[in-house]
Amino acid sequence: QVPLVESGGGLVQPGGSLRLDCAASVSNFRSFTMAWYRQAPGKQRELVADIKSSGSAFYKDFAKGRFTISRDNRKNTVSLQMNSLKPEDTAVYYCNLPNSIRDWGQGTQVTVSS
Repeated sequence: QVPLVESGGGLVQPGGSLRLDCAASVSNFRSFTMAWYRQAPGKQRELVADIKSSGSAFYKDFAKGRFTISRDNRKNTVSLQMNSLKPEDTAVYYCNLPNSIRDWGQGTQVTVSS
């Protein structure tokens, strides 16, 4: 069973919005911090945002004010609402557990272009 499955990516114009979802097959999901990462072509994978079991969220500077991370502990899912998208947000987006890294999923491609 694939532990992490991301979905929701696509092609969007600058200024547009996308919502990404991650289904996590993880026991005791509610106890783990969950995070979204991204990897742009030719660059290292980087953290975008994370959300603790308490619901407290952390955002990298580029995501503050534009992205919102949320989780549903009943469904074992974590989501990333992305607004005011910019071309530099183009990347493959992944979810994972930053304190208990699992096999990376296939990610979901986000392309921001006019």
